[in-house]
Amino acid sequence: MMRYYRSPDGEVRRGFGIGPGRISPFIKVMLIANTVIFLLQYLFPQVENSLGLVPGEFFREFPNRIYQPFTYMFLHGGIGHIFFNMFALWMFGTEIEYALGTKRFARFYVLSGLAGALLVLVVKQNQLIPTIGASAAIYGVLAAYWVSFPNRHLYLYFLFPVKVKWAIPGLMLIGFLFGGRNVAHFAHLGGALFGLLYYKTDWRTITLGRKIKDLRYRRQSAKLEKNRQKAEEIMRRVDEILDKINQVGIENISKEDRRFLEEASSKLSDKKIND
Repeated sequence: MMRYYRSPDGEVRRGFGIGPGRISPFIKVMLIANTVIFLLQYLFPQVENSLGLVPGEFFREFPNRIYQPFTYMFLHGGIGHIFFNMFALWMFGTEIEYALGTKRFARFYVLSGLAGALLVLVVKQNQLIPTIGASAAIYGVLAAYWVSFPNRHLYLYFLFPVKVKWAIPGLMLIGFLFGGRNVAHFAHLGGALFGLLYYKTDWRTITLGRKIKDLRYRRQSAKLEKNRQKAEEIMRRVDEILDKINQVGIENISKEDRRFLEEASSKLSDKKIND
């Protein structure tokens, strides 16, 4: 299948293949880390109760289990669970990482997972069954892809072309309706909502930051201009007094002129010291 993709150096390239192309750096780390931890989980199943998110124990033993909202996203309930999560991360996250940059994407991924954990903790406070999986972070990535490429076509089950703006909500809905009782729907929802809000409001945050910087710059410029005009006015008055001194002598100028010269000298000296 012919596809276009963005390479790590930012160049848009054209070629044949399936998927987004070369694995991006952070996603590569996640694929390795999740696989290694899944193998350890297989050898030591008891880690689910300690590293998985168990809201009842989290609150009862707080802050001893403060790590659970982070560690739970590295555990999975089976080969199918980890395979589809990692496959979706590669398929939908690669272009997002190249677009955001590795550090920013890593932060976005982790925060999506934490948002899913937060919603689980809020809604399922007494739950004693561990919530595990990277799905909340993956749903955040799906939301980001949905916002970024709404009119791109996905081939569902490699057969049916559907636009992203319909395909991703449809896949989420199918997962909610037919996922079963053991699926952490609130974690999915928390991750997806965070991803959506992050992408929908990020440009406003950037714009607000720029407006604040522009406002500060204008205020600083106005202050500098005011000080410049004030300094010019002082120097103009000083020149007038100096001309008067040349004409009548310093002993014949008024007390007001003398006071002004002293104050001007003091202000100009302070300005030099401050500069």
